[in-house]
Amino acid sequence: SNDRVEFSGLAREYNPVNLGQGFPDLPVPNFLKEAMITAVTSNDVLHQYTRGPGHPRLINALTELYEPLHRRKINSDTDILVTVGGYGSLYCSIMGLINPGDEVIVIEPFFDCYVPFIKIAGGKPICIPLRTRKNATTSADFYLDEQELRSAFSDKTKCIIINTPHNPTGKVFSLQELEVIAELCIKNNTICISDEVYEWLVYPGISHIRIATLPEMNDRTVTIGSAGKAFSVTGWKTGWSIGPPHLMKHLHAAHTNSIYTCQTVTQEAVAIALENEIKNRDSEDSYLNNLPKILESKRNQMVRFLSEADITPIVPEGGYFMMADVSKLGIEFDDDDDKSLYDYKFSRWLIKKKGIACIPPSAFYSEENKALSGRLIRFCFIKVNFSYITLY
Repeated sequence: SNDRVEFSGLAREYNPVNLGQGFPDLPVPNFLKEAMITAVTSNDVLHQYTRGPGHPRLINALTELYEPLHRRKINSDTDILVTVGGYGSLYCSIMGLINPGDEVIVIEPFFDCYVPFIKIAGGKPICIPLRTRKNATTSADFYLDEQELRSAFSDKTKCIIINTPHNPTGKVFSLQELEVIAELCIKNNTICISDEVYEWLVYPGISHIRIATLPEMNDRTVTIGSAGKAFSVTGWKTGWSIGPPHLMKHLHAAHTNSIYTCQTVTQEAVAIALENEIKNRDSEDSYLNNLPKILESKRNQMVRFLSEADITPIVPEGGYFMMADVSKLGIEFDDDDDKSLYDYKFSRWLIKKKGIACIPPSAFYSEENKALSGRLIRFCFIKVNFSYITLY
């Protein structure tokens, strides 16, 4: 999006401490590097095309990983698509399932590609905002107004896109919230695209619930996952969608006619890494089990850093983003030439004057609801160490 381009440009120009863009700068674990080395060096055939919808070794590993999590038998030939990251998975889902004139309910703030993809497919986005409770302290204080959600469904509603754990708020949707969404999907014969790329990044005391496991939802849900988010290697750009064959065949068609096939060596490396995870599923050696513990200390460090600077953190239940309210700082802008919202002005000021990059959350809202971002700012805390940063 244009917003992303602007703030990437500012980051290059001012070279700030990057607490904005959502990628880790953690050291890549040795087992992942070794998996890639093995893939690159073990067999020359791995440098050629593989099966279009997914490399067989990776498809088999995904089947073994997700069958117990989705509580159903997964057919590796028909029920999975591997494509270029969670981004490609979203693209194939929307292109494959949305026809011109279809309405798609989007919960906002939303990841910024949802709406453009819907529009490219000829669909009509219907945006329903998460409301914010007064004096919010955790991401659970972002909530759906049930009546507002119910009123968004109609006989034109083809699909709803949900994102849990949620970017940018860090909200993890509760069972009660997901049950309402499921009830409305069943009643209105609506497909659910469930973006769960942060599924492993859920903090102690919180459970990630997969909407596909709710009664009658498996047949109408496409679930999206990401190796880049799971293993903190966003440059590997390997993601997947899992769903029933009558939906997945449309994603396969979209993938075949756009991307066709992904890098074989990367898929082999992800397969090796997942096999390692499956073997260590219940042990201390599991990377996926340990990641929330590593990130929890970073999250708490960010809470302290912001609180000391008189910024109110809204502590996330999942993911590696944190919303924070900067109103207490009392910073006002009187630049008459700049007509943008407060969060944009504040984010530019923070980069230029304090050398810290953040993201204005209004970038994640539809035009009519951008003002709901108020004086909130999004920070990313999956960084090595930011204890040395000072705001003042």
